[in-house]
Amino acid sequence: MTASAPADRAEITTTTLRQAVALPERPARPSALAMTLTFGWRALLKIKHVPEQLFDVLVSPVIFTLMFTYLFGGALAGSTSAYIQFLLPGILVQTIVIVTVYTGYTLNTDITKGVFDRFRSLPIWRPAPIVGALLGDTVRYSIASVMTIGLGLILGFRPDGGVVGVVLGVLLLLVFAFSLSWIFTILGLLLRTPNAVMGVSMMVLMPLTFASNIFVDPSTMPAALQRFVEINPVSHLVTAVRGLMAGQPDGGEIVWVLVASVVLTGVFGPITMRLYRTRH
Repeated sequence: MTASAPADRAEITTTTLRQAVALPERPARPSALAMTLTFGWRALLKIKHVPEQLFDVLVSPVIFTLMFTYLFGGALAGSTSAYIQFLLPGILVQTIVIVTVYTGYTLNTDITKGVFDRFRSLPIWRPAPIVGALLGDTVRYSIASVMTIGLGLILGFRPDGGVVGVVLGVLLLLVFAFSLSWIFTILGLLLRTPNAVMGVSMMVLMPLTFASNIFVDPSTMPAALQRFVEINPVSHLVTAVRGLMAGQPDGGEIVWVLVASVVLTGVFGPITMRLYRTRH
């Protein structure tokens, strides 16, 4: 009697636990949108717990805007107040485009820690971890945009397009940044270390951002460089954003940016997901 008492209690405990965790119906599987938003929230929580991740979006816009305005403003436009009107939309584009590099960097960091191996073992919509991370990074792009525009207003930037023009310009930039991020997710999946992702990405972006119409009018450049600037996608983006903020939207350039965004997502999105599924 005494010997069987512990066994009886264990059986009762096991039965009680099973009843506690048993559900009358299997819960419905979350939708693809819900899974994506969950991973987007995860990306934001990472910022909360590691606030150093905001260093690039808080400090870089300030450094770029102040440095280029006061280094080149007087020489190129006669005054910093005149130059900031031309520069700010371009420096905003440069800041956000460079920040997109961190999408691949953080993805590679998760991979090296084994986090994404756990995600791939879960019964979830496969693209959710990638798309969610990209949506979370969009918040970082928005913060960088606010920082750049806020500093520009302090320095004398006065957009003729008003609030509507500024908001539309930022939205167009965010759309392009989201599509561009797919390229850096591919680098994050292919390269072995986060530092390698950062190095290769910067090697690609530096010529695209500096050999563009961000800082000066291309008409002052040598003919060969002018031709490169004219086909540079960053130049098209800067022209579109600059026109919206100036109250003179260029419909052709806006359509070009939107089409380019769709093409980038349509081409590099599937490649990213294939690499994500097959990566060992």
